[in-house]
Amino acid sequence: MTPRLDTAQTGPSTLAPEIPVLEAPRSYEVRTFGCQMNVHDSERISGMLETAGYVPAQPEDEPDLIVFNTCAVRENADNKLYGNLSQLVGPKKRNERMQVAVGGCLAQKDQDRILETSPVVDVVFGTHNIGSLPTLLERARHNEDAQIEILESLETFPSALPTKRDQAYAGWVSISVGCNNTCTFCIVPLLRGKEEDRRPGDILAEVQALVDQGAVEVTLLGQNVNSYGVSFGDRQAFSKLLRACGQIEGLERVRFTSPHPAAFTDDVIDAMAETPNVMPQLHMPLQSGSDRVLKDMRRSYRSARFLRILEKVREQIPHAAITTDIIVGFPGETEEDFQDTLDVVERSRFSSAFTFQYSVRPGTPAGEREDQLPKEVVQHRYERLVALQDRIAAEENEQLVGRTLELLVTADTGRKSEATHRLSGRAPDQRLVHFSVPEGEQAPRPGDFVTVPVTRAAAYHLIADPQPGQYRLRRSRGGDAWEREQAASCAAPSGGAAGGAGGAVSLGMPSLPVRGA
Repeated sequence: MTPRLDTAQTGPSTLAPEIPVLEAPRSYEVRTFGCQMNVHDSERISGMLETAGYVPAQPEDEPDLIVFNTCAVRENADNKLYGNLSQLVGPKKRNERMQVAVGGCLAQKDQDRILETSPVVDVVFGTHNIGSLPTLLERARHNEDAQIEILESLETFPSALPTKRDQAYAGWVSISVGCNNTCTFCIVPLLRGKEEDRRPGDILAEVQALVDQGAVEVTLLGQNVNSYGVSFGDRQAFSKLLRACGQIEGLERVRFTSPHPAAFTDDVIDAMAETPNVMPQLHMPLQSGSDRVLKDMRRSYRSARFLRILEKVREQIPHAAITTDIIVGFPGETEEDFQDTLDVVERSRFSSAFTFQYSVRPGTPAGEREDQLPKEVVQHRYERLVALQDRIAAEENEQLVGRTLELLVTADTGRKSEATHRLSGRAPDQRLVHFSVPEGEQAPRPGDFVTVPVTRAAAYHLIADPQPGQYRLRRSRGGDAWEREQAASCAAPSGGAAGGAGGAVSLGMPSLPVRGA
């Protein structure tokens, strides 16, 4: 077996690596677990593979290559991966060409254990060297031996790699990688490394390139987006970046995720309020409403500061929808601590919340504590929190009934769309809206905009069934881009919203003359 490489890098490269090209096409499938950063990394993985000559596998066929892009934040991530790998023993026996690769955070964490546990794996690669995947696959075929390469620091900025975007009308743009925080429950800094910021001009050039290709919405990504600029000493770099995005013609919606409350400053709130294309949406992780637990988590803010941030945001952006992350059952959490969390949730009026039961992550300080809570206690608290947040979300959504919203139509439809004949879109504040098209009106394409009145509300979505005269369609460059993408993939555009094949491959970071932030 090829030994693991722990080569330290002097700094991430902004040049794309050389990608070996297959002699004959092979089919591939990428299975993604985890956060938006992983989704974005999977776009890079798909772009590299298609540059190397791989083609997307058809749904009914067994792929020649399956890539698992993994998450390690939750304990069940391990079980999910190894369960999936065990199901590939039979398919791999049937298809001698099949290769299996495992990347992402769990690969960075488990390293050799993956190969020791699963005989079906041919390649293991980490979070810092996703650009090495085509070379490692070629080497595994040639040597007829599994390959593992895990670097301890970032090899190449992901933005330098070819990309196959999930949707032509919207895109992710990474502004930084890594994290400088030391939260006691979190394994991400160990797996993603220290924060590395991209240059503002490079970020804006990538945003401009997406807009030129037809994107109307961009989401800026970072483990802590609002700490952007720390590496080059500009504490207002993130707010400047938001304002610079507001100057890009054709960019209609700008979002970002996720900020850290400790680093959230008034200049960011000002930029959100004063930049028209920055959407009235904020994801602000709370984690706990107990100041004692926040201290144990090494979250460098307290509940009062968190609530003040929300108050300031709503003063300047009254219709902002605020979402959050909350962990239930952190080691040593008392019933009083948990009640503090419920109290902060009640006061915060989140439009939705990602709620998690604490799970031990080896290598983290919290995982080594002896005061872990019994599973039944954590489960009961979790159910109480979910019930509270469901009530709040339903109440907040009910206030929107009767309001008219402009939606960006998405390619994803609801589970009941075939029965209800509704399409789906996102409001400016990112709320999900299922809407119908009145008889005789033109159906939108994904990437187009529709304006409709909200007629009903549930906890985690809205319904819009407009009457004749209440529906307005605005065809957009995003819809045009979606239609071109369908034509390029040999799918016949229907003129209505539907899923489709993935987009064309963009070959790495462009160099465009765009003013800096």
